Formats: sequence, C-alpha cells, structure tokens
Amino acid sequence: MIQATGVRAAATPGFAVHRAPSGLAAQEDGWRELVAGVPGSSYFVTPDWVLGSWEAMDAAGAAEVAVWAGPDGRVEAVVPLAYVRQRLHRRLPFRVTYWTMLGAGSDAADHGLFPTLAHRHDEVRAWLRERTGRANLWLPAMDPESDSGLLPPGTRRIARSTCPRLAIGPGIGVGSRSFQQLMARRQRQLAAAGISFRWVPPSEMTPEVIDTVLGLHRARQQVKGTTTAFDSGRRDFHLRLQKRAAPGRGPAALIAERDGCAVGAVYGFLWQKTFAYYNGGWDAAYARMSLGTVLLHRTIAIAAEAGVETFDFLRGDEAYKYRSFGAQDRHDEPWLRPRSPAALLAGTALWLHHRRSG
Repeated sequence: MIQATGVRAAATPGFAVHRAPSGLAAQEDGWRELVAGVPGSSYFVTPDWVLGSWEAMDAAGAAEVAVWAGPDGRVEAVVPLAYVRQRLHRRLPFRVTYWTMLGAGSDAADHGLFPTLAHRHDEVRAWLRERTGRANLWLPAMDPESDSGLLPPGTRRIARSTCPRLAIGPGIGVGSRSFQQLMARRQRQLAAAGISFRWVPPSEMTPEVIDTVLGLHRARQQVKGTTTAFDSGRRDFHLRLQKRAAPGRGPAALIAERDGCAVGAVYGFLWQKTFAYYNGGWDAAYARMSLGTVLLHRTIAIAAEAGVETFDFLRGDEAYKYRSFGAQDRHDEPWLRPRSPAALLAGTALWLHHRRSG
C-alpha cells in the first residue's frame, strides 16, 4: 500500500498529492497547457492518458499524482506515479514491486517525462527522491529529451528502444517514387473491389469505432498467431480516452469499409501536430492488394492535410517503417533504480537482451 508522505514539499503553497483521479478534474486544463508547453511532448503524458489509465487500473495497483501550482493557480509541475507489482518486461517470467510513471505500464505508453517548469526542478527532484525512498523505480520508456536530472540518485539508463518517426506535411513525399506509384495502383485496385476509406477524428470517435478497431486487431493477431495488450480487456481504458477527446486531441482512426462492413483500421492519437500510430488490423483477404500498407499511407496523407507534422510509429524497428515509408530513428530510454535482488536481476537481463539485439 502507498503510505502518506511527510516530504517537506507538503508544506509548500500550491502543492498537493492527489490519491483519487476525481480530485484532479479542476486541474486537467492546466495540466494539458503545461504539457503542451514542453517541446516534443506526447499524448502519453497528458491527463487524458494518465487519468484514463488510473481510472481503468486493476484494483491491485495504487497510484497518486503530485501537482505543484503557482499563486495564480497555474499548474507548474506534475508527477504521476503508480506503485505496482508486475513484470519489468513481458520476456521476464517473474514480477517485481516498483514505482513507475502512471500510465506507462500495461498500455505501453512511449515518450515519458515529468512536465516541470524550470523553477520547480529542485522541489520536484527532492520530492521524487524522498517519495520513492528505498523502493525499486522503473521507468520503461522515457523521452530522450526529458530532464533525467529529476530522477533520484542511482537511477540508470539501461537501454534504448527504437521509436521511428516520419516528417510529413503538404508537398512532402512519403517513400520513394516507385512506392508512391505502387500505392496509387493499390488504391485503384481496392476502389475497384468496393473498398472506401473513412477518417474518424477525435471529435467523432465513438465506442462503436473502438470496438471495430479492437475486433479487426484481434482477427489480425489470430492470423499471425500472436497476441498484444491491445485487446477487449483494455476496452474501458480506450473508452475513457474517447470521452476526454476534443478537436485535435485524442483517439483517431482511419477505417476501410466494404458494403458497410469494416475490413481494416489504423488507430492512434492526435496531439500537438503529431499522430502517434498505436495499433490496428485488417482483413487478410486483402493482403494481395496491400491493404495494411495502403491504410497507413492514407492515414499519413489525411493527417498531413489536417496540419500534422510528425507521424510517430512508436516503439518497434519493423522493416516496413523504413523500407516503405522512410522513417527515421528516434529512441526512448528505459531507466531503472534497483533496490531488490529481483529488480537487479531483471535489469541485468534486459540490459543483456538489448545489448545482444542492438
């Protein structure tokens, strides 16, 4: 169980630790403004994602969000934490109890950071150090431009995870000329087969669209013989994201349809001129027409027309991201402060795995 902290910051005007998501409703807008002011910030550190994850959290987990506000009520720093017992990585067979960034666990958030204005750095650093105390601290995907100086002593980067990105916009070609010609030909073939495409922006996202995406993803994984965390068990979480969505912010999707039935989907999140491609699926019957690739190509084109400047493929160095679309590498960083033999063993195993695969 999380115990109340006696950290000196508790006496600081404008400082509060919230142990229920409902207590943060009045500060959500200020939190978003703070995150939007951080260059390169992601949807995964907004209150939409963090509070949605908290509300959908398994009862076995515990969480809290520390907030620093100025005299005018402006939110100046936010530190969302969870105290959980989980695997550090799906490849590891044992669980570890640790502090982590709230929202970074079962839903695979990338690009983590603690949004903090410069004059709050010392307070946040001291509070985070004392709050996590002698416990393990695991931050699985920190943005490389985040302030690692905020992390407690003994926290070390153990690897890098690849998160390719693509610069997009009007007049920016995607892929080679031959790839663009192939996409035009495939789209004509799909149109002749009766397939059309429908863009669903955040303001029009519905539970029905989310269910459609989940169903297509499940069917695609069955064909591949694989599984992911994006399944019906996380439906409630994505519905919470949909409820917090607003124009230009939140879940969005491109749906491919034939005769009123969905046959493919790309699902992701819009935030600050970035579209983060989270997941999707498509009917294997259209593999010959490259439906999966066309879906991504069309999503990039529609996002660019809407003013998006970055298409973020998120974690994973799959060849198609580079070969077809010309994405460029960017890396997130896992950080660990081990305080138990199990955490030290897990960290060593992950370090060795990344060293071999890198």
